[in-house]
Amino acid sequence: QVQLVESGGGLVHPGGSLRLSCAASRSFFSINVMAWHRQAPGKQRELVATISSGGSTNYVDSVKGRFTISRDNAKNTVVLQMNSLKPEDTAVYYCYVQGQYRAYYNRRDYWGQGTQVTVSS
Repeated sequence: QVQLVESGGGLVHPGGSLRLSCAASRSFFSINVMAWHRQAPGKQRELVATISSGGSTNYVDSVKGRFTISRDNAKNTVVLQMNSLKPEDTAVYYCYVQGQYRAYYNRRDYWGQGTQVTVSS
């Protein structure tokens, strides 16, 4: 069906910036929510940011004012701009899409393979 491919992770110094991108391998019939999650070593996966089909956004408190999520519906992409990065932002970041591949498919969850973000001096 559809694969989500992430890019943009890497190593950055505290206070630096990274831009994560997630692109779908094929177009969706419809997309509801797009989001980014992250999982740090030894911790549970947490929701970082979401963006609805109408463009409404929500962020976990720890990233408010530093991260910005955006989406391009025509290109089926979602981007997470991360500024003022902190060591505690170190994690594997996962792209998430709740969508319907074709009109005759059920809506389901799609996940990317994850991209490593390391914030360290």
